[in-house]
Amino acid sequence: METLSAVKVAIVTESFLPRVNGVTGSVCRVLEHLAAHGHEALVVAPGPGPGSHAGAPVAEVRGVALPFYPSFAVGVPTRRVTAILRDFGPDIVHLASPLVLGMSGLAAARRLDVPAVAVFQTDIAGFARRYGLRGTDPLVWWWLRRLHGRADRTLAPSTPVLDELERRGVPRLARWGRGVDRSRFHPSHRSAELRARLSPDGRALVGYVGRLAAEKRPEMLTRLVGVPGARVVVVGDGPERERLSRRMPDAVFTGFQTGKELSELVASLDVFVHPGTDETFCQAVQEGLAAGVPVVAAAAGGPLDLVRPGVNGLLYPPGDGAGFRAAVSTLVDDDRMRRRMAVQAAESVRGRDWDTVCGELMGHYRELVYGPSARRRPASPRGRTESAA
Repeated sequence: METLSAVKVAIVTESFLPRVNGVTGSVCRVLEHLAAHGHEALVVAPGPGPGSHAGAPVAEVRGVALPFYPSFAVGVPTRRVTAILRDFGPDIVHLASPLVLGMSGLAAARRLDVPAVAVFQTDIAGFARRYGLRGTDPLVWWWLRRLHGRADRTLAPSTPVLDELERRGVPRLARWGRGVDRSRFHPSHRSAELRARLSPDGRALVGYVGRLAAEKRPEMLTRLVGVPGARVVVVGDGPERERLSRRMPDAVFTGFQTGKELSELVASLDVFVHPGTDETFCQAVQEGLAAGVPVVAAAAGGPLDLVRPGVNGLLYPPGDGAGFRAAVSTLVDDDRMRRRMAVQAAESVRGRDWDTVCGELMGHYRELVYGPSARRRPASPRGRTESAA
């Protein structure tokens, strides 16, 4: 098989540093992998932000925040993207969670006659519903189908999303998951000192890690108030924090955390919870598993691929507050079950390090750059593509 050496990758992303979210994190890991393996990269992203990352220069375009998802800014479409990419001369264009700026990146790829791979990552339709924009699904999906239908390949992060995209008529699909940094998220970071500080009376630590905003459904955490033997720890910040702290006076709110502090917090939990129902992958759940913490999550989206009920955690029906509380109570009450699941949790993410996952992405690049359809728009109307290693 032809190797992928010294290629030039243009990444057009709807979100980038300093904003911290799943799209930004994935793009940063891909850039670091490209640099480590001798490839050249360029980023086109909404500003303001850093001038470079992992040696790749960042070309800024104007960005605006989505009215229903203020933490996610999208780049304003502009033909300047074509000029930027023409000067760079990419072998392939990588569209990260394309929505608006991504369409400009796709148009540029077509003008320059280079393949484009679109990475589906953000459930825009779900977020719009969560922020009160009812009835927008048909319009959102019309746009996404139009956009992804012009890409040479669309990569979905999980099986449920892959199935949804196929049902919506998006062609040329493949599954590409996300990696986890097992040096940062590992059972070895568990801290007895931190556990004693967070729960001096020895109650089990039940923790949520993520943004405190409507799309994550943090209001479900209030269903854990008064669970016998549990102390709730909320790691993160956002517009819902003040309201939650009033309704959960016994919970520990740590605010946004990163680095060593985050590693210790996650690994020191006894149960990791995630109530969101619009997750295309759910990196937070994978990080909890890597840290050796059993997970309780809603049975929707990405967690369906990550959580094996009775093995490394428990799932409950989406939106079922009583079911959520019962699942958490089951794990809090059964220390033996938690210890068994903790071992299985860490084992379940083996082989999902970022180097391996980015190697799979390089396989997709290789097929598009060197394959028979590398320099033309594929004619196949629909169909999945197997992930290349």
